[in-house]
Parts: sequence; C-alpha cells; structure tokens
Amino acid sequence: MSAVRTLPAGPGLPRTPRAPKPDPEAQVLLRSLNLVARRSAGQVPSVAAMRRRWHLMSTLMARRVPLPRVDHHRIPGPGGTLALRLFRPAAAAAGAARPLFLWLHGGGFTVGNLATADAICRHIAERSGAVVATVRYRLAPEHDLHAGRDDALAALDWLRAHAARLGLDADRIALGGDSAGGNLAAALAQRLAERGEGAPPRLQVLVYPATNLRDAYASRAQNAQGYLLTEDSIRWFDAQVAAHAHDLDDPRLSPALAPSLAGLPPALVLTAGFDPIRDDGLAYAARLRADGVPVQLLHYAGQFHGFLNFDAVLRAARDALDRIGDALAAALHGSVAARPDCTLELGATARTPALLGPWVPQWVTGGLMAGEWLERSRHRVLGAFVPAGLDGWFALAAPWAQPATQLREQIAAAYAPLEVHRTFVR
Repeated sequence: MSAVRTLPAGPGLPRTPRAPKPDPEAQVLLRSLNLVARRSAGQVPSVAAMRRRWHLMSTLMARRVPLPRVDHHRIPGPGGTLALRLFRPAAAAAGAARPLFLWLHGGGFTVGNLATADAICRHIAERSGAVVATVRYRLAPEHDLHAGRDDALAALDWLRAHAARLGLDADRIALGGDSAGGNLAAALAQRLAERGEGAPPRLQVLVYPATNLRDAYASRAQNAQGYLLTEDSIRWFDAQVAAHAHDLDDPRLSPALAPSLAGLPPALVLTAGFDPIRDDGLAYAARLRADGVPVQLLHYAGQFHGFLNFDAVLRAARDALDRIGDALAAALHGSVAARPDCTLELGATARTPALLGPWVPQWVTGGLMAGEWLERSRHRVLGAFVPAGLDGWFALAAPWAQPATQLREQIAAAYAPLEVHRTFVR
C-alpha cells in the first residue's frame, strides 16, 4: 500500500465529512455491535466464521419487503455455474418489459452472498419498479479478484441475452453495488464502456465503494476503530485477497486509477462519515465530476460503513434505499437518463431536553429500535400464515398491531429528524 493520500480539491465535496458523533440510532447500534466484537477481540477469525458472522448480522437486522415474485436461476459462468436471483416488483402492464438493475453485494471480496443482498434488492425493486438482479460471484481466498469481475460481466451478458424471455428491457439497465460490490460495479461500468456493445447503463450506483485498492486515505486512520469496519478487519480482508498475486495498479481492480473516467454513465455515489474508506468514495466522485460525469452524491455524515444492511433498525438506511430507488426510477423509466449533479448531506441530531440526562435519550432510542424490530419480526412470521384472501386486511391491521413502530416514528420526527441539506448543485 502506498502513502496516505489526501482528497483532491474539487466542487461538491461534503462540507461536513464526519459529524461530531454518529447519528443517535447509529450510536445505539454500534454500541451493541461493539459489545459483541469485544468477545472475540484478539482472535483471528476463520473465513467460514467471518462469513457466518456477516450473514447473521445482515439478515437479522434487515427488512424483507414483500414482493410478488423472486426467481432463482442457475446460469453458466466462466468458472462454473452461478446462482442468480431476480427480484420482481408489482406486475407491469401486459406486454411491457421491465428495466433491469444489477446489484453486486459487498463483503471485502471475501464474505457475502445472495441472502446478505436480499433485503437491499427487495427494497430497491419495490421502490424503483425495476427488476433487480444479484449474482453470487466468486470470492477470495478461493479465487482471485478477477474472478468476481468475470462473473459479474457473465451475469449481465446472460441477462441481456435472455431479456425477452425474462420480461426485461435490455436497453434500460443500471449497475450498482456496495463496498466491494461498488468496486465491481465501477469496474464493470468501465469495461462496458470499453466494449461499446449494446445500450450503455443509464446509472451506476456506488455505495461506499472501494475504488482504489492500492492507496489509503486519511479517513482510514480517522475511523480505524469502533465503526463496524475497522482497521483490523480491513487487514484481515487484505490478507484473504493476498492469497493470490494482484497488480493493484490495474484499473480493472482499482477503477479509480483509470487514466480517464470520461464517457461513463451518470453516477449516484453514497458515502458515510464514520467509514474508513469514506475518502475513497469521495475521491472517486470528484474524479467522475472532473471528467464530466454527473454525480448525485449522498453523504450520510453520521453513519458507518455497511449501514444499508440494517434497515430494520436504522431510519437512515431506509432513507438511503428510498433515494437509490427514486434515482433508478428517474433514470430507468424516463425516456432519457436522469443526470443530476448535486451533493446532499444527510444526518440526524438528537434534540432531547437536557433535563433528561445524557443516557436517557439513548435508552429510549434503543428501546424503540428493539421494539420496532420485534414487531416487524412478529408481523413477518404471522404474515406467512395469513390466507391469500385475507392478506389485504392483515396489511390494514398492521399499524394498530405495531405500537412501538408508530411511537418511534412520532418521537423520531420530533426529537431526531433526518435532515437534508443540498450543499452543491450544478
């Protein structure tokens, strides 16, 4: 790894890269996650253990928005059969083909699978109206970094080749991913531009992306401990990737090192203030803008790396997924791609009365988060047993059966609203 890099000067960088402290809900969740992490401090986890840990975290605290249909496919890949899922929103008009969004999951190129991407894909499909596809690409240390890239391209090529049979519009596509998946999506967008075949993607969605695998930025030291992705875990992921020799100067692995980003699709880039690789994503957004690519930058200054996977307990995660879905809807359902070029800074600050003391608001926040999670879990279980003809009545009754959820929404709106500031527009 080379010397620590600084962010390049350029328009549209967040005025507040990191909030004074995490958002109230993020504080509560991080405290719980850090308590669990301390139990295994000093131990070097196995690959299997890390995969189980991330699978458990990302599925237990994620919502599963109900969809009419989720299709499972087995498709040919360059290294063998690939598992692929298609998340279908409400039925389109008769004979109408749906646009396609290919989502690539995160996990340091080592962990993650179709299940860890499930909740994100469901939410985006329901919000955007697009069919969302995700593929189980090959991971380290069993495979090198090029394998996942080849699998992502193979999945997209297969989807395009079978678009008519699958009810997809091969001319309306978008790409996206989070963390390592953001790296893959950025690399895939560049590779498609080089090939020049078919309609170009209308949008690339890069969520806290790792676009420069060679260099470190100042945010890595600033957020080294306590925010889910830590310096120790980054070193662990690096060790798994190092099982194979790689040239990290290669733009196919480090998309940020490409000589030019001109001509790439418009981008939505999402970053988090308490993320060790925050500045990587911000630097890539600045490079895109400098090369003439419109960027909608969403910066959550009080959130941490991976927060989208916890949308069952974090309002900011739901907000981010809604904004991604809305951007996709504008890009994929319009006659031309939406091209916003702006920066939105989003965050929540507690406004609780001082007489309550510093700990009372956190206990209230944590209690309401836990109560909503329990209500949603119960509602999901009970919903599985409701006869098909009564599901509408069950949905109408849901608010009355979830008092903690309703109370949390009211208290959050009054004492910790999620605020949005547009700090740059061009």
